[in-house]
Amino acid sequence: MGNTDTKLHFRKAVIQLTTKTQPVEASDDLFWDQFWVDASTTAQDVFALVPAAEIRAVREESPSNLATLCYKAVERLVQGSDSGCPSERERQIVLNCTRLLTRILPYIFEDADWRGFFWSTVPGAGRAGRLDEDGGDDEARPLAESLLLAVADLLFCPDFTVQSHKKSSADTAEAVRSIDSCEYIWEAGVGFAQSPPLNYIHDVNRTELLKLLLTCFSEAMYLPPSSESKNLNPWVAFFCSTDNRHALPLFTSLLNVVCAYDPVGYGIPYNHLLFSDYREQLVEQAVQILIVTLEHEAGSATRAALQALDPTTSPVAEEEQEPIGPDNLFVNYLSRIHREEDLSFILKGLARLLNNPLVQTYLPRSNKKIQFHQELLILFWKFCDFNKKFLFFVLKSSDVLDMLVPILFYLNDARADQSRVGLIHIGVFILLLLSGERNFGVRLNKPYTLRVPMDIPVFTGTHADLLIVIFHKIITSGHQRLQPLFDCLLTVIVNISPYLKSLSMVAANKLLHLLEAFSTPWFLFSSPHNHHLVFFLLEVFNNIIQYQFDGNCNLVYAIIRKRNIFHQLANLLSDTVSIQRALQRKKKAGISRTNSTENESMEGSRPAVPAEPGTLKASLEATPGIDKITEKSQVSEDGTMVTVPNSDSPQARQQTTDNSAAAGASDTESNSERDHKVGHTESEAARSRLSSVSSTVTWSANPDWVLSWKAKLPLQTIMRLLQVLVPQVEKICIDKGLTDESEILKFLQHGTLVGLLPIPHPILIRKYQANAGTAMWFRTYMWGVIYLRNVDPPIWYDTDIRLFEIQRI
Repeated sequence: MGNTDTKLHFRKAVIQLTTKTQPVEASDDLFWDQFWVDASTTAQDVFALVPAAEIRAVREESPSNLATLCYKAVERLVQGSDSGCPSERERQIVLNCTRLLTRILPYIFEDADWRGFFWSTVPGAGRAGRLDEDGGDDEARPLAESLLLAVADLLFCPDFTVQSHKKSSADTAEAVRSIDSCEYIWEAGVGFAQSPPLNYIHDVNRTELLKLLLTCFSEAMYLPPSSESKNLNPWVAFFCSTDNRHALPLFTSLLNVVCAYDPVGYGIPYNHLLFSDYREQLVEQAVQILIVTLEHEAGSATRAALQALDPTTSPVAEEEQEPIGPDNLFVNYLSRIHREEDLSFILKGLARLLNNPLVQTYLPRSNKKIQFHQELLILFWKFCDFNKKFLFFVLKSSDVLDMLVPILFYLNDARADQSRVGLIHIGVFILLLLSGERNFGVRLNKPYTLRVPMDIPVFTGTHADLLIVIFHKIITSGHQRLQPLFDCLLTVIVNISPYLKSLSMVAANKLLHLLEAFSTPWFLFSSPHNHHLVFFLLEVFNNIIQYQFDGNCNLVYAIIRKRNIFHQLANLLSDTVSIQRALQRKKKAGISRTNSTENESMEGSRPAVPAEPGTLKASLEATPGIDKITEKSQVSEDGTMVTVPNSDSPQARQQTTDNSAAAGASDTESNSERDHKVGHTESEAARSRLSSVSSTVTWSANPDWVLSWKAKLPLQTIMRLLQVLVPQVEKICIDKGLTDESEILKFLQHGTLVGLLPIPHPILIRKYQANAGTAMWFRTYMWGVIYLRNVDPPIWYDTDIRLFEIQRI
């Protein structure tokens, strides 16, 4: 009964606030205390009892009351952090203020006139007078800074969010202000050895405070997309600066809580159905705070700027201090983690969580399945991007395969679900980044023996086979909006191809099937860029034949069997009549799989389940073309990489396609025009290649255009191979009356082409290169994920988000 009375009092206070036309004095504590003194309101209650319409009404009709409410709530948080919340009543006040601010902040951010309010030093435009006379130094601080510092203090408040080290709880204000929060790190791991006892009340309190932090940082959602790095989030910038004395312990706490979390717990089946896991909610908030605070375009951009300013900076020095002291302390700390045991702890923790949905048990649904894999993938991406020691550590052993398998699982699982386009992008970006390193290709030769629940053909082979089979499935049975990613998928295969020792027959056939689909005349002629896909696949075959011929009899056999594809490509008709005839045969679906001989149903396959009706999805920015996000490097004889300038020389063009891949909208057509600062006409055209259906009206295939790239098709190596081996294979078949392909494979296995093939071409690797376009893509994707994951309570639901659009499928 008391609970209902409390909610009634709270609701009355809200109504009073919305109906009062006169400003309520800030000194009227009796009135303001109604909002946070009651002990039984939960976060869900606050969201239900403070409707959006009423917050907006107060904002428009009595702005000074809203200003005072925010100011008073922050003031109570500051008081709580100063006193150390010794009593239960004070803790309840802090939690209630936290919930109220979490509810109100999005409505402050959605109004451009209000956005600066928290950064003003005079609360309520001078109305509230000098409310913080006891604040001392804090008096001149903007409200936002006071709020962030109070939350940081409260996250290390003994007996509220951390275990007290003292026997008595009589901590004085001075003691709280002077505690060394490094002694109160939440979990053992990086830089901290003791694991404090689990306390679910502390976990719940931390989660609520982190939710408020995330809401503070979410101002980014209310600004339209912009690729300018000057658009720093002021909330994040201050929180991760030296002003926050808890920056190091907080970064360490968040990281350790995420990487030490084990959702399986004690291994009791169905344990997640028996009791609530408060740690999971904390881990989810922690990983979201981490990815938001680590949004920093340091790395190459900062180094380039510093080198431009000071040409004497040696590139060797960069290696040692990477990146060069970013202002963001979280990025700084992340980039400096270097101890093997710390790197191992992080990698094992992320791999454990990402593999969690793949765990098979005999009892159905007996294991807890986590849902925050997208945030974990973004975190892994940031680690690889900001900390090169971590990237090299990942690639140093087969542990990288513990990351690869779940990524491939998610790609396969999401391929037909339109609401998960972003998940496929982040997975492919990670693989593109990894494939730029030689070690990744080498590791893929390890046999794949796991039996992960994936709807793919059964095969015996390596992790490289698994990757090719799943990429083939994405291309042939994913939905049409994935077509802009085809270039990225094939770039990954090109990057790893020189190192693949033995492809299985299944993977070899998949590669040949892709070439068959992409080299059909109607597909080649229906877009100005589709021929690039053929160039990529030919480069894959050339790399394997030139560098790994001995172990790849399956692929050589598949090439011999499908030799007509290569002959048709070499003799592609390019006169106007042939082009027109090919285009008339163009299939309505406009994607390669419609021309596929394997269209019916591949062995063991089931199409992925589409999104359920009513599913919400966030729109995404256009992804820049592959030529914008990669940099070509040539592998020299001693294994070192030399950057290849983007040359227009015929030789450079022959070695590699000048590939301006689709920068089309990866999710919604309405956003496809947001690819900023593209000066080249080539990239302008590339943006239009959403699919072969929506090719530009202004462009059409003509004989000159076809001849311009047909002459550069790198077919010499394959044609030479066919010229030598086809007669030999035919002769054996006739002489020995062979019909069994295993005998032919045995012959090919012991064959050699030494001295018969053209001189091996240099290996070209396209390494991922960050730019403003990808930074913008990551920002929209990250906030879209966070928006959709925070539904209880729904912090940003129905507010005027401008960074992306929310659509119902």
